[in-house]
Amino acid sequence: MGRLTSAIAAGLLGITASAPALGAGLPQLDPTKFSPQIIWLVISFAILYLLMARVALPRIGAVLEERRYKIEDNLQKAETLKTQAEEAAEAYEKSLAEARASAQEVIRGTREQSAAKAAKLQAEEHARLAGEIEAAEGRISQAKEKAAAGIRKVSLEVAIAAAEKLAGEKLDPKSLAAAVDAAIEERSG
Repeated sequence: MGRLTSAIAAGLLGITASAPALGAGLPQLDPTKFSPQIIWLVISFAILYLLMARVALPRIGAVLEERRYKIEDNLQKAETLKTQAEEAAEAYEKSLAEARASAQEVIRGTREQSAAKAAKLQAEEHARLAGEIEAAEGRISQAKEKAAAGIRKVSLEVAIAAAEKLAGEKLDPKSLAAAVDAAIEERSG
């Protein structure tokens, strides 16, 4: 190694001998001081290498391992949460479907109850109206009978008065009543 160092030093000496750097006092370019600089370089490199290998790199490795563990743990938690969310969504959809079915059942039941109630009310109203119609028809028939009796009476009186005025004599009311009844019967029938 001494030969290599002296060769490098001689080469640099030839290059740097005329260089203004020596005159300026830059010791790193002085070939006579190359060997102590190389020794310190090797010592510094070895110390830095040992520090990196024994202290810094294990810490970096531990940090990387911890990050990898955290990432894997977070991914596992995320997968678990995703599964739970999917299960919750399925349960929600199922309960929503059950609620819709229940609501449809309630609506159907309510419609049936409303239809039955409406039919009952309609039947009651129909019966009430039928009773009112029957009562009104009874009153109408009574009024007709009364009117017919009144018409017969008035017709009989008019017929008797007209016959007496035309014939000038008194006629039999029973025969005249029979003729008026026959005329009324013929007109209404």
